[in-house]
Formats: sequence, structure tokens, C-alpha cells
Amino acid sequence: MAGFLDNFRWPECIDWGERRNTIAAVVAGVFFFSGWWVIIDASLVYPTNEEMNHAFHTCGVMSTIAFFMINAVSNGQVRGDSYSEGCFGRNGARIWLFVGFMVMFGSLIASMWILFGAYVVPKVNVYPGLAVFFQNALIFFSSLVYKFGRTEELWG
Repeated sequence: MAGFLDNFRWPECIDWGERRNTIAAVVAGVFFFSGWWVIIDASLVYPTNEEMNHAFHTCGVMSTIAFFMINAVSNGQVRGDSYSEGCFGRNGARIWLFVGFMVMFGSLIASMWILFGAYVVPKVNVYPGLAVFFQNALIFFSSLVYKFGRTEELWG
């Protein structure tokens, strides 16, 4: 089972090289939009603070900030190909990317903590907690698709 996709080839009639940036941007946009759509729906269905604490929106805001932090640095800047000037250079770009990923992971872990700590363990309606978690998970996947889906190494 370890190499069942080793012989799989993308169809030769599709030229991924010209469209990979567009495809990655559209898929990332759909994930990002879906994440915010889920949390807006939960906020409208459960408008009071007792049903869904308004402080739980902080995770989604931090994930959005981390999304912009991660995608503000190009892959060439991280490798050191296209960014050598400035105060920090390549190391600064790597630190910025690392901090962005740490904020993103922290938001994802906090959303799981909210899901289980505020909704699953007390055995109340779980939908608001699931909405907070799925918002952060979809923004996380959006960031990964947009950051790494545009590189040529992954597309062949």
C-alpha cells in the first residue's frame, strides 16, 4: 500500500504549468471563503453569548492574520533566491514564515480546545464548536494550498 500512486500520471493533455497559480488561488479562496461562511452561519444561528461565546471568534481572526503572514513571504525569499537586501534578508523571511505557522497552529489547537472544552465535555449543542474548528481548519488548508500549491516541485 506504500506506493500505490507511484505509477499514476496526470493526464498529459492538461498543461498544469500555465494554470497552477490560478488553480491554487481558486482552491485556496474556496477554502478560505468556506471557513468564514461556516462561522458566520453559526454566529447567525446562535446569536447570544450563552449559546456561542463571542470571544471564540478570536481564533478565526488570528488564523486570518497568520494566513496573510504566511503568504506575504514568497518561496524564493525563503530559499534566498530573490531576497537578499533589507534588515534581515533570508533569515528574516524564514522567521516571519515560522511565526506565521506558529500562529496558525496555535489557532487550530485553540479551536480544538474550544470545541472539546466548551461544547463536547459539557454536552451542549456542538455545532458552534464545530463551526469554530472548521473555520480554522479550512483557513489552515487554504494557507497550505496557496503557499505550496504554486510551486513547480509539487506539480511536476
